Amino acid sequence: MASATLTPYTRDQFGGGDGRLADGNRPRALTTTVPREYVHRTAVSEVFLTNWRRGGPGGWRVSAQWPRAHSFYGPAHGLHDPLLLIETVRQAGILLSHVAHGVPLDHPIVWQKVRYDLRPAALRAADTPADIQLQVTDREVVRRRKRLVSAHQEFRIRCDGADLAVAALEYSCHSPEVYRRLRGAYGDLALANARRLPPPRPVAPQLVGRERAGDVVLAPADRPGRWQLRVDTGHPVLFDHPVDHTPGMLMIEAVRQAARAAAPGPSLPVALACSFERYAELDAPCWVQARAGAAAGDGRCEVVVGAEQHGRRVLEARVASLPLPGGAPAP
Repeated sequence: MASATLTPYTRDQFGGGDGRLADGNRPRALTTTVPREYVHRTAVSEVFLTNWRRGGPGGWRVSAQWPRAHSFYGPAHGLHDPLLLIETVRQAGILLSHVAHGVPLDHPIVWQKVRYDLRPAALRAADTPADIQLQVTDREVVRRRKRLVSAHQEFRIRCDGADLAVAALEYSCHSPEVYRRLRGAYGDLALANARRLPPPRPVAPQLVGRERAGDVVLAPADRPGRWQLRVDTGHPVLFDHPVDHTPGMLMIEAVRQAARAAAPGPSLPVALACSFERYAELDAPCWVQARAGAAAGDGRCEVVVGAEQHGRRVLEARVASLPLPGGAPAP
Protein backbone atom coordinates (compact mmCIF):
# COMPACT_ATOMS: atom_id res chain seq x y z
CA MET A 1 0.00 0.00 0.00
CA ALA A 2 1.42 3.36 -0.99
CA SER A 3 2.10 5.91 1.76
CA ALA A 4 0.58 9.37 1.53
CA THR A 5 2.89 12.35 2.02
CA LEU A 6 2.80 13.91 5.47
CA THR A 7 1.72 17.54 5.30
CA PRO A 8 2.85 20.42 7.54
CA TYR A 9 1.15 21.45 10.74
CA THR A 10 -1.59 24.01 10.93
CA ARG A 11 -2.13 26.01 14.10
CA ASP A 12 -5.83 25.25 14.47
CA GLN A 13 -5.57 21.46 14.43
CA PHE A 14 -6.49 21.19 18.10
CA GLY A 15 -8.65 24.29 18.55
CA GLY A 16 -12.16 23.93 19.94
CA GLY A 17 -13.61 21.06 21.94
CA ASP A 18 -15.35 21.42 25.29
CA GLY A 19 -13.34 18.87 27.25
CA ARG A 20 -16.25 16.47 27.66
CA LEU A 21 -15.79 12.73 27.80
CA ALA A 22 -17.73 10.41 25.50
CA ASP A 23 -20.50 10.04 28.13
CA GLY A 24 -21.04 13.82 28.41
CA ASN A 25 -19.26 14.34 31.74
CA ARG A 26 -16.60 17.01 32.07
CA PRO A 27 -14.09 16.14 34.84
CA ARG A 28 -11.77 18.86 36.06
CA ALA A 29 -8.73 16.62 35.66
CA LEU A 30 -7.64 13.29 34.17
CA THR A 31 -9.22 10.42 36.08
CA THR A 32 -8.81 7.30 33.97
CA THR A 33 -7.33 5.64 30.90
CA VAL A 34 -9.23 3.86 28.15
CA PRO A 35 -9.94 0.16 28.77
CA ARG A 36 -6.73 -1.82 28.41
CA GLU A 37 -8.49 -4.27 26.06
CA TYR A 38 -8.97 -1.42 23.55
CA VAL A 39 -5.20 -1.07 23.11
CA HIS A 40 -4.25 -4.76 23.47
CA ARG A 41 -2.40 -4.34 26.75
CA THR A 42 -2.56 -6.43 29.91
CA ALA A 43 -0.93 -4.02 32.38
CA VAL A 44 -3.01 -0.92 33.08
CA SER A 45 0.25 0.96 33.69
CA GLU A 46 1.13 0.47 30.00
CA VAL A 47 -2.06 2.17 28.74
CA PHE A 48 -1.31 5.78 27.72
CA LEU A 49 -4.59 6.78 26.04
CA THR A 50 -7.19 8.65 28.11
CA ASN A 51 -10.07 9.54 25.76
CA TRP A 52 -11.27 9.84 22.17
CA ARG A 53 -13.93 11.71 20.23
CA ARG A 54 -14.84 12.42 16.63
CA GLY A 55 -12.87 15.24 15.05
CA GLY A 56 -14.69 15.87 11.76
CA PRO A 57 -15.39 13.61 8.75
CA GLY A 58 -12.87 10.77 8.73
CA GLY A 59 -11.10 12.32 11.70
CA TRP A 60 -10.67 11.60 15.40
CA ARG A 61 -9.14 13.31 18.40
CA VAL A 62 -7.37 11.05 20.87
CA SER A 63 -5.82 12.19 24.12
CA ALA A 64 -3.01 10.50 26.03
CA GLN A 65 -0.71 11.04 28.97
CA TRP A 66 2.98 10.19 29.15
CA PRO A 67 4.41 9.47 32.62
CA ARG A 68 7.28 11.50 34.05
CA ALA A 69 9.20 8.23 34.33
CA HIS A 70 8.79 4.82 32.74
CA SER A 71 10.58 1.57 33.46
CA PHE A 72 11.57 1.14 29.80
CA TYR A 73 10.67 4.29 27.83
CA GLY A 74 12.14 6.67 30.38
CA PRO A 75 13.36 10.23 29.66
CA ALA A 76 17.01 10.83 28.80
CA HIS A 77 18.97 14.08 28.43
CA GLY A 78 15.89 15.96 29.61
CA LEU A 79 13.74 14.61 26.74
CA HIS A 80 10.92 12.10 26.58
CA ASP A 81 11.74 8.88 24.75
CA PRO A 82 10.64 9.23 21.09
CA LEU A 83 9.49 5.61 21.08
CA LEU A 84 6.70 6.67 23.44
CA LEU A 85 5.41 8.40 20.32
CA ILE A 86 5.27 5.14 18.35
CA GLU A 87 3.65 3.24 21.22
CA THR A 88 1.03 5.99 21.52
CA VAL A 89 0.35 5.87 17.77
CA ARG A 90 0.11 2.07 18.00
CA GLN A 91 -2.43 2.31 20.80
CA ALA A 92 -4.44 5.00 18.99
CA GLY A 93 -4.62 2.93 15.81
CA ILE A 94 -5.84 -0.14 17.70
CA LEU A 95 -8.31 1.88 19.75
CA LEU A 96 -9.87 3.45 16.66
CA SER A 97 -10.04 0.12 14.86
CA HIS A 98 -12.36 -1.03 17.64
CA VAL A 99 -14.37 2.06 18.63
CA ALA A 100 -14.56 3.78 15.23
CA HIS A 101 -14.47 0.90 12.76
CA GLY A 102 -16.15 -1.91 14.68
CA VAL A 103 -13.31 -4.42 14.74
CA PRO A 104 -14.02 -7.03 17.45
CA LEU A 105 -11.60 -7.02 20.39
CA ASP A 106 -10.29 -10.51 19.63
CA HIS A 107 -9.22 -9.68 16.06
CA PRO A 108 -5.44 -9.31 15.61
CA ILE A 109 -4.13 -5.99 14.28
CA VAL A 110 -1.04 -6.39 12.08
CA TRP A 111 1.38 -3.56 11.25
CA GLN A 112 2.57 -2.88 7.71
CA LYS A 113 4.27 0.51 8.12
CA VAL A 114 4.88 3.11 10.79
CA ARG A 115 6.77 6.40 10.67
CA TYR A 116 7.20 9.71 12.43
CA ASP A 117 9.02 13.02 12.12
CA LEU A 118 9.30 15.11 15.27
CA ARG A 119 10.44 18.46 16.68
CA PRO A 120 13.02 17.78 19.43
CA ALA A 121 12.21 20.89 21.47
CA ALA A 122 8.66 19.63 22.06
CA LEU A 123 9.98 16.46 23.71
CA ARG A 124 11.33 18.29 26.75
CA ALA A 125 10.26 16.53 29.93
CA ALA A 126 8.65 18.62 32.68
CA ASP A 127 7.81 18.16 36.37
CA THR A 128 4.37 16.78 35.51
CA PRO A 129 3.16 14.04 33.14
CA ALA A 130 2.96 15.15 29.51
CA ASP A 131 -0.42 15.90 27.95
CA ILE A 132 -0.56 14.40 24.45
CA GLN A 133 -3.17 15.25 21.83
CA LEU A 134 -3.47 13.32 18.56
CA GLN A 135 -5.47 14.44 15.54
CA VAL A 136 -6.03 11.25 13.55
CA THR A 137 -7.25 11.18 9.94
CA ASP A 138 -8.32 8.09 8.04
CA ARG A 139 -6.69 8.33 4.60
CA GLU A 140 -7.29 4.85 3.19
CA VAL A 141 -9.85 2.51 4.71
CA VAL A 142 -10.53 -0.82 2.99
CA ARG A 143 -13.58 -2.88 3.93
CA ARG A 144 -14.83 -6.25 2.81
CA ARG A 145 -18.45 -7.12 3.54
CA LYS A 146 -18.58 -4.11 5.88
CA ARG A 147 -15.64 -5.43 7.89
CA LEU A 148 -12.42 -3.40 8.17
CA VAL A 149 -9.59 -5.09 6.28
CA SER A 150 -6.88 -2.42 6.40
CA ALA A 151 -6.35 1.24 7.20
CA HIS A 152 -3.85 4.02 6.61
CA GLN A 153 -3.99 6.75 9.24
CA GLU A 154 -2.12 10.02 9.60
CA PHE A 155 -1.44 11.74 12.91
CA ARG A 156 -0.70 15.30 13.99
CA ILE A 157 0.54 15.22 17.53
CA ARG A 158 1.01 17.88 20.21
CA CYS A 159 2.79 17.60 23.54
CA ASP A 160 1.81 20.01 26.33
CA GLY A 161 0.30 22.34 23.74
CA ALA A 162 3.32 22.43 21.39
CA ASP A 163 3.52 20.88 17.93
CA LEU A 164 5.46 17.65 18.42
CA ALA A 165 5.25 15.35 15.41
CA VAL A 166 3.55 14.07 12.33
CA ALA A 167 3.21 10.31 11.97
CA ALA A 168 1.55 7.62 9.86
CA LEU A 169 0.44 4.07 10.50
CA GLU A 170 -0.71 1.31 8.16
CA TYR A 171 -2.22 -1.89 9.51
CA SER A 172 -4.46 -4.78 8.59
CA CYS A 173 -7.14 -6.59 10.60
CA HIS A 174 -7.86 -10.32 10.62
CA SER A 175 -10.46 -12.52 12.18
CA PRO A 176 -9.07 -15.22 14.49
CA GLU A 177 -9.88 -17.84 11.85
CA VAL A 178 -8.03 -16.01 9.09
CA TYR A 179 -5.11 -15.28 11.40
CA ARG A 180 -4.76 -18.98 12.26
CA ARG A 181 -4.70 -19.85 8.55
CA LEU A 182 -2.07 -17.18 7.88
CA ARG A 183 0.14 -18.28 10.75
CA GLY A 184 -0.19 -22.03 10.31
CA ALA A 185 1.65 -23.94 13.05
CA TYR A 186 3.00 -20.64 14.40
CA GLY A 187 -0.54 -19.62 15.30
CA ASP A 188 -0.44 -22.05 18.23
CA LEU A 189 0.54 -19.72 21.08
CA ALA A 190 1.68 -22.43 23.48
CA LEU A 191 3.71 -24.27 20.82
CA ALA A 192 5.33 -21.07 19.53
CA ASN A 193 6.49 -20.17 23.04
CA ALA A 194 7.61 -23.71 23.83
CA ARG A 195 9.92 -23.51 20.78
CA ARG A 196 11.39 -20.09 21.63
CA LEU A 197 15.14 -19.69 21.72
CA PRO A 198 16.79 -18.60 24.97
CA PRO A 199 17.95 -14.97 24.75
CA PRO A 200 21.68 -14.73 23.91
CA ARG A 201 24.18 -12.61 25.80
CA PRO A 202 23.52 -8.89 25.13
CA VAL A 203 25.96 -6.34 23.81
CA ALA A 204 27.19 -3.75 26.30
CA PRO A 205 24.25 -1.50 27.27
CA GLN A 206 26.19 1.73 26.66
CA LEU A 207 26.77 0.71 23.03
CA VAL A 208 23.02 0.95 22.35
CA GLY A 209 22.09 3.77 24.73
CA ARG A 210 20.67 1.60 27.49
CA GLU A 211 21.48 1.44 31.20
CA ARG A 212 20.38 -2.12 32.00
CA ALA A 213 21.49 -5.29 30.24
CA GLY A 214 17.94 -6.65 30.51
CA ASP A 215 16.71 -3.82 28.23
CA VAL A 216 19.20 -4.60 25.45
CA VAL A 217 17.63 -6.35 22.45
CA LEU A 218 20.82 -6.95 20.42
CA ALA A 219 23.45 -9.65 20.87
CA PRO A 220 26.92 -9.88 19.28
CA ALA A 221 27.17 -11.51 15.86
CA ASP A 222 29.96 -12.52 13.50
CA ARG A 223 30.89 -9.09 12.13
CA PRO A 224 30.60 -5.36 12.78
CA GLY A 225 27.26 -3.77 11.98
CA ARG A 226 25.40 -7.04 12.49
CA TRP A 227 23.68 -8.43 15.58
CA GLN A 228 21.40 -11.25 16.62
CA LEU A 229 18.01 -10.08 17.82
CA ARG A 230 17.72 -10.75 21.53
CA VAL A 231 14.17 -11.86 22.36
CA ASP A 232 13.46 -12.05 26.08
CA THR A 233 9.83 -13.11 26.45
CA GLY A 234 10.06 -12.32 30.17
CA HIS A 235 10.50 -8.59 29.57
CA PRO A 236 7.52 -6.93 31.31
CA VAL A 237 7.06 -4.11 28.76
CA LEU A 238 8.10 -5.60 25.41
CA PHE A 239 6.15 -8.76 26.27
CA ASP A 240 3.23 -7.28 28.17
CA HIS A 241 1.37 -10.50 27.34
CA PRO A 242 2.27 -13.78 25.58
CA VAL A 243 2.30 -13.61 21.77
CA ASP A 244 3.21 -16.10 19.04
CA HIS A 245 5.87 -13.92 17.38
CA THR A 246 8.31 -11.09 18.12
CA PRO A 247 6.23 -7.97 18.86
CA GLY A 248 6.45 -4.93 16.60
CA MET A 249 7.60 -2.64 19.42
CA LEU A 250 10.52 -4.98 20.13
CA MET A 251 11.47 -4.78 16.46
CA ILE A 252 11.27 -0.98 16.59
CA GLU A 253 13.49 -0.98 19.68
CA ALA A 254 15.98 -3.17 17.79
CA VAL A 255 15.97 -0.60 14.97
CA ARG A 256 16.65 2.20 17.45
CA GLN A 257 19.44 0.29 19.21
CA ALA A 258 21.07 -0.75 15.92
CA ALA A 259 21.01 2.84 14.69
CA ARG A 260 22.66 3.97 17.92
CA ALA A 261 25.34 1.27 17.66
CA ALA A 262 26.06 2.18 14.03
CA ALA A 263 26.51 5.88 14.88
CA PRO A 264 27.83 5.93 18.48
CA GLY A 265 27.34 8.81 20.85
CA PRO A 266 24.30 10.43 22.48
CA SER A 267 21.71 11.10 19.79
CA LEU A 268 17.98 11.56 19.32
CA PRO A 269 16.07 9.67 16.59
CA VAL A 270 14.07 12.57 15.19
CA ALA A 271 12.63 10.63 12.25
CA LEU A 272 11.96 6.94 11.76
CA ALA A 273 10.22 4.96 9.02
CA CYS A 274 9.78 1.20 9.21
CA SER A 275 8.17 -1.30 6.83
CA PHE A 276 7.30 -4.77 8.12
CA GLU A 277 7.38 -7.58 5.57
CA ARG A 278 6.85 -10.74 7.65
CA TYR A 279 6.72 -11.98 11.20
CA ALA A 280 9.91 -12.59 13.18
CA GLU A 281 9.40 -16.00 14.76
CA LEU A 282 10.55 -17.04 18.22
CA ASP A 283 12.21 -20.34 17.26
CA ALA A 284 15.06 -19.17 14.99
CA PRO A 285 17.73 -16.46 15.06
CA CYS A 286 16.79 -13.11 13.56
CA TRP A 287 19.69 -11.00 12.32
CA VAL A 288 19.78 -7.21 12.43
CA GLN A 289 22.20 -5.12 10.37
CA ALA A 290 22.76 -1.38 10.16
CA ARG A 291 24.63 0.94 7.81
CA ALA A 292 25.28 4.58 8.67
CA GLY A 293 25.39 7.24 5.99
CA ALA A 294 27.08 10.62 5.95
CA ALA A 295 25.79 13.40 8.17
CA ALA A 296 23.44 15.86 6.48
CA GLY A 297 23.82 19.62 6.49
CA ASP A 298 21.60 19.99 9.57
CA GLY A 299 23.73 17.47 11.48
CA ARG A 300 21.37 14.54 11.03
CA CYS A 301 22.89 11.12 10.54
CA GLU A 302 20.78 8.59 8.65
CA VAL A 303 21.09 4.88 9.36
CA VAL A 304 19.50 2.13 7.30
CA VAL A 305 18.50 -0.89 9.38
CA GLY A 306 17.32 -4.25 8.14
CA ALA A 307 16.34 -7.53 9.77
CA GLU A 308 16.18 -11.00 8.27
CA GLN A 309 15.32 -14.51 9.36
CA HIS A 310 15.86 -17.73 7.39
CA GLY A 311 17.46 -15.54 4.70
CA ARG A 312 14.27 -13.52 4.15
CA ARG A 313 13.75 -9.89 5.00
CA VAL A 314 11.60 -9.20 8.05
CA LEU A 315 11.73 -5.41 8.02
CA GLU A 316 13.54 -2.40 6.62
CA ALA A 317 13.85 0.93 8.39
CA ARG A 318 15.49 4.32 8.13
CA VAL A 319 16.40 6.34 11.19
CA ALA A 320 17.56 9.96 11.15
CA SER A 321 19.23 11.07 14.39
CA LEU A 322 20.54 14.35 15.72
CA PRO A 323 23.60 14.29 17.99
CA LEU A 324 23.18 15.54 21.54
CA PRO A 325 26.52 17.26 22.29
CA GLY A 326 27.59 16.62 25.85
CA GLY A 327 24.28 14.96 26.58
CA ALA A 328 22.41 18.28 26.33
CA PRO A 329 18.88 18.44 24.89
CA ALA A 330 18.65 19.36 21.23
CA PRO A 331 17.44 22.90 20.55
